[in-house]
Amino acid sequence: MPTIVVDVMPKPELLDPQGKAVSGAFTRLGVEGFTDVRIGKRFELTVEGEVTDELLAEAKRVADEVLSNSVIEDVVGIEVVE
Repeated sequence: MPTIVVDVMPKPELLDPQGKAVSGAFTRLGVEGFTDVRIGKRFELTVEGEVTDELLAEAKRVADEVLSNSVIEDVVGIEVVE
């Protein structure tokens, strides 16, 4: 069964407290090489049958209206995985 994956991230201009906490933990643990951490959300929508253009459009609508808060988040990716 195909799956539509929707990725949502906080808007770049907004503080990401979870990401800052992980970044601070990296520093305390001696992890180097990463300059920033941002934490988002991933949704997997399982599809019965073929993924059509209409179904992808519906996934985009649902991502914008239900899965993300457009005030503080951006839908950064919608892809089909088999």
